[in-house]
Amino acid sequence: MSDAAQQSTSATIAWQSRDFRFYSTARLIGIMGAEAQSIGVAWQVYQITHSALALGYTGLALFLPGLLFVLPSGHVADRYDRRSVILICYAVQALATIALLRLALHHSHNIWLIYAILFVIGAGRCFSGPASSALVPTLVPKAHFVNAVTWGATIFQIANATGPMLGGLLFTAPLLRLFGGRFAALNGAPLVYSFTLATLGLYLILISIIQPRSAAEKKGFTIETMLAGLRYVIGTRLLLGSISLDLFAVLLGGAASLMPIFAADVLHSGANGLGLLRAMPSLGALTVSLTLLVLPIKHRAGKTMLACVGLFGAATVVFGLSRNIVLSCAALVIIGATDMISVVVRASILQLATPPAMRGRVSSINWLFLGASNEFGEYESGLTAHWWGAVRAVVIGGLASMAVTGIWTVFFPALRHADTLTADSLIAVEKQFSSMEPID
Repeated sequence: MSDAAQQSTSATIAWQSRDFRFYSTARLIGIMGAEAQSIGVAWQVYQITHSALALGYTGLALFLPGLLFVLPSGHVADRYDRRSVILICYAVQALATIALLRLALHHSHNIWLIYAILFVIGAGRCFSGPASSALVPTLVPKAHFVNAVTWGATIFQIANATGPMLGGLLFTAPLLRLFGGRFAALNGAPLVYSFTLATLGLYLILISIIQPRSAAEKKGFTIETMLAGLRYVIGTRLLLGSISLDLFAVLLGGAASLMPIFAADVLHSGANGLGLLRAMPSLGALTVSLTLLVLPIKHRAGKTMLACVGLFGAATVVFGLSRNIVLSCAALVIIGATDMISVVVRASILQLATPPAMRGRVSSINWLFLGASNEFGEYESGLTAHWWGAVRAVVIGGLASMAVTGIWTVFFPALRHADTLTADSLIAVEKQFSSMEPID
């Protein structure tokens, strides 16, 4: 039986692998804890500073390690045992969470120490990310890998939908009243950090149980190797167009770091409202990811991606202008749904339009761009909100995302003409427009 036939026999075939079950469960728990912790940190920082710029710095603290360590982290993932790298990184993150817990218990207002701890957490994620991605193929048979990747995306969205809501609920901790205030010291951020610490402990236990089929390869590493991936991305119109579109659209239109301001000062919904707002994009993305398992994109993939990015910007404008939490949640659901479609198309182009020998290096460039659009985007949002106010910053960012979509439609015709998500179709489109002069 061919690989394609084996892949289509069952939608849950990857779960037959024992190690994949342990890894996926650990990942679900770990992401839920991390997302809950992000709610605790954001709310705590805003309570201390009441500053949009201070919220932006939390994203910058998490992004800087990725910028500084992207080259050595890939080298470590290729040279050393990946499971050991993951365990060390998450142990470091557990220690950082303990530090956050101690600061919260002592009601510390040392905001710069919080940023330093977030930098350590970001460094742990920077090194564990490539190791985790490289570990997955060793957990399932080759024929089941696509199914495993699909489930990985679904698990990510489930955790991103539930983690923020748990963070918001734990921050207010209404159930602790049943114990007569006996655990009053754990109210708010300390309870959130305690929950995250528990999830990290479970994560470490589950990852320590798995037994990957093969160890990491002992590879040499040079700066030239990394630059080869960058040169390939720049020279390939489809890749450059899709990756840069996502970078600028999310960088300009992202509003996640400003949600504490909208929850507290615009929608007046408190920490519970913040958890609800943070969960809505993931809810939209999860709905779309499950739908695409049944109804995949078959034609006009490029135009679909461009339309969704434009709709992403429009929904961002609606969220910025909304004063009703129901409308705000609806806009965020659309933001998450359209972003997921863009992610699916971009990820498919990334793999199918790249030769197998180049996929690792191209993926590392893509990973850096994703970090820039997400964590650095939080800093950009905080900075613009500091200049113009949160509402204006989000509205202007959404309009800018729409403008970027229009510009990319004109200057990247290869992306506009991408039809079916197959290697032959994408390569044909790339050849058709490869003779065009690069954009200055």
